[in-house]
Amino acid sequence: MPSTHTGDPVPAVREEDWRRAVALISGAREVALICHVSPDGDALGSMLGFGMALRRAGKRVVASFGDRRFAVPRLLRFLPGQDLLVEPAAYPAEPDLMISFDVPTIDRLGLLAPHAGKAAELIVIDHHPSNTGFGSVPIVDPRAASTSMLVEELMARLGYELDRDVATCLYTGLVTDTGSFKHSSTTPAAHEMAARLVATGLRTDEIARELWDRSPFCYLKLLGTVLGRVRLDQDAAAGAGMVWTYVSRVDRAAYCLPYEEVEGIIDVIRRTDEPDVAVVLKEDDDGAWQVSTRSKGGVDVGRACTALGGGGHVRAAGFTSHDTPEETIAKLCALLGPKS
Repeated sequence: MPSTHTGDPVPAVREEDWRRAVALISGAREVALICHVSPDGDALGSMLGFGMALRRAGKRVVASFGDRRFAVPRLLRFLPGQDLLVEPAAYPAEPDLMISFDVPTIDRLGLLAPHAGKAAELIVIDHHPSNTGFGSVPIVDPRAASTSMLVEELMARLGYELDRDVATCLYTGLVTDTGSFKHSSTTPAAHEMAARLVATGLRTDEIARELWDRSPFCYLKLLGTVLGRVRLDQDAAAGAGMVWTYVSRVDRAAYCLPYEEVEGIIDVIRRTDEPDVAVVLKEDDDGAWQVSTRSKGGVDVGRACTALGGGGHVRAAGFTSHDTPEETIAKLCALLGPKS
């Protein structure tokens, strides 16, 4: 079957891997799905969308992610299909067929990483350039704008039709990873896919409101605190400049905000004209710093984040640090260089 990604170069995924994935899924009676810890719209949307399609095809489906504090982020609680989710403790220990979504490295499976090692077959669906090649069947294409694009392709090859609920999940993955079609990863194929999804009758205005136009009042208070300590270093990041700030557990506790509520701060500070690189360090409930980085294109943040144990793309990547914010920024700056 030809690729549904019209307008793109020949896909990076080998035909034999597509055929193997289709054969495994078609022959399975039960499928265990998983996405990365602290799931974003592409990870959770891709997993739930495909899970609903599998269930409609008569498969038994279980889905999860390996966070110690298992909870769907507030911004994504509008997604359909959440009745497929189980806590990590209820996830199959040795799945016959396991499928991961938007996961570049096995450690991003968190508590469920050991289960992946015991799966008889593991299909990896991902679009990160930093993907390490784990799993038995790689459906990995760094040129895809989102993992949800690869999921739609796989659905087409399986003969699964789109409905509004599935489309809502896949559209969420597409718009979150393209920044609502603002990022350079946006391709003609991304817009063509959006048209197919919208044609199912989903409400793009309601999805946009849930994703970007809602926050509790105390978030504004916290944002004022965080922006009050923002720093601009025009000599950092190989001379391209960096703007950065951090959000501590103490900051969040002062306003009774969970970790998930601070994800969008990076999109505020990245608007700064002067630097190429924007960074936000967010202290999680366990005391580790989750570092989000963005680049306007002159610096490859994905390469630096991968070297620090994380991963991502040239213009958007992240990693975990157990150093202080200042020490973390120093290590990051030492690794940042011009985009290759």
